[in-house]
Amino acid sequence: MKRLFYALTAVLLLIAAASVIGQKKNLSPKEERREIREKRRAQRIADYERMMDSVIHSRNFQFNPQTMQRQPAGPMRQIMNPEFNVGIWGSTADICLPYIKGYVPPYFVTTINCTVPSLDGYTTEQTHEGWMVTFSTSLFTASTFTFTFEIYSRTGGATLTITNPWYSPVQYSGSISQLY
Repeated sequence: MKRLFYALTAVLLLIAAASVIGQKKNLSPKEERREIREKRRAQRIADYERMMDSVIHSRNFQFNPQTMQRQPAGPMRQIMNPEFNVGIWGSTADICLPYIKGYVPPYFVTTINCTVPSLDGYTTEQTHEGWMVTFSTSLFTASTFTFTFEIYSRTGGATLTITNPWYSPVQYSGSISQLY
């Protein structure tokens, strides 16, 4: 009788243990924390992408350049001055950037420093990596400057290419931030 009781108790304990083990994936505590960390990181990345999309839709962002290069193969120059940026507020742009003038050597660096009250042909187009934002302005001169931003939503990075019919294009790389 005792043997039957012990056997039934053992069988019931094995069934209970098997059902508990079957419910859990049998992960070690370290692996469990890793999965939780991965899920949290993935959620933060998705939240950042949504925030970047919202900033671009709101037309309220700033481009902070870090490098510039005359195209197609000019030297890469670092931009260390934090005062250089392009701010977009609705239909207004506040532009303060170094710019390389000249179609043939000798090229020289000048500064574009103006606030443009209206942006001609402002368009935003969603791409598989983020956004393409384009607009044109005369910058109070006789020719037209076209600004093309390639914005990468996942990383917050961007490239800006300024084209003009009289000069070689100038490309900037940097980051996008929200304006408050």
